[in-house]
Amino acid sequence: MKKRIIVMIISTIIILGIIYLIHWIRIWTAKIEIELKDTEIEVYDNVQIKDLIKKINGKVIENKKIDTTKLGKQKINFQYKNEDNIKINYEFEVKIVDTTKPLIGLSNSLSINTDYEGNLEKEVFCGDNYDDAPKCEIIGEYDTKIPGNYSLIYQATDSSNNQVTQKFTLYVREKKKTTTTPSKPITQSFEEIKKKYKTKQNKIGIDISHWQGEIDYEKIHEAGVEFAFIRIGSQKGIDGKYYLDEKFKENIEGLNKIGIPVGIYFYSYAKNKKDAQKEAEWIIKKLKKYKISLPIAFDWENWYLYQEFNLSFYHLTEIANTFVKTIEKKGYDAMVYSSKNYLEKVWYQINSPIWLAHYTEKTNYEGKYKVWQMCDNGTIDGITENTVDIDILYN
Repeated sequence: MKKRIIVMIISTIIILGIIYLIHWIRIWTAKIEIELKDTEIEVYDNVQIKDLIKKINGKVIENKKIDTTKLGKQKINFQYKNEDNIKINYEFEVKIVDTTKPLIGLSNSLSINTDYEGNLEKEVFCGDNYDDAPKCEIIGEYDTKIPGNYSLIYQATDSSNNQVTQKFTLYVREKKKTTTTPSKPITQSFEEIKKKYKTKQNKIGIDISHWQGEIDYEKIHEAGVEFAFIRIGSQKGIDGKYYLDEKFKENIEGLNKIGIPVGIYFYSYAKNKKDAQKEAEWIIKKLKKYKISLPIAFDWENWYLYQEFNLSFYHLTEIANTFVKTIEKKGYDAMVYSSKNYLEKVWYQINSPIWLAHYTEKTNYEGKYKVWQMCDNGTIDGITENTVDIDILYN
């Protein structure tokens, strides 16, 4: 009896071993036909395994996304089943590269007075998609204390040696007293804009802050304002204290009372994701007793001192998305505000609706947007201290 059991066990082991051996022989001798495309990938590109395969004798089991956030070589492993239904492990190498040049925000001239005390190199908008601090420099001789016209070059270079240059003339002038009478600004009336742009698919509104002074909420309501975005506050510069806009409480209470739907915007100085989260949490605490039916907008516009932040465009986008995520976790809608120029040249994928700033009669921005700030020189009955931004909200 014992001998029979032992024989059965040995027979089973032998059979399993043969099956296992046959299995591995099939894998070792499996037909593998894979032809890859170019495996050099631009940093931050959205690429999956299938995107890199030109030809394959089977089907990829899991089409994984490739991490393209770090430069350098990377091993990619995946499984696929060939035409004989054999599961095969395959490995290849990709290289993540950065071939995108830095961006310089400078026209063909720059003018200063001889009493200028700043740093010209720092004041020019200069940034990069990948590097937090590309090398930004002015090439040529100049003296900010001596009047004259200086032909110079602004040059930006990133760590991958991508380089961009911009020729410009620096005009240094003696400071003179202004004697000319300022011309009357061109304005656009809310009523005219409403007649021209109002449809069943949109709403016409405004965005306001302390800049508009005392507001007659009854009058702007009668004028046809259908919504308003209110500036809740900002920081006192980088790492500065948060503060409420001096008219925030008055504005939100006045609009809530009269029944005009309200959204919020915060002028941000966030330099990292932690800052963005703190900003969002501070805002939420301030809004607890108010009615907010429209999004809370992240407004980051520090392009004139961009180099002070040491932020790549990708990291800036991460900051915006962190703000959005924090706001949405608390049950509010969120939005990101920016101008057409920076939306097209700087920001990566923003995970929220866009509030587009483009002062024109008809925007040619090709991306999607929820709100269009179409002018900053609006006039309306009920606001007399200054002009006001006029916005269109799409249903």
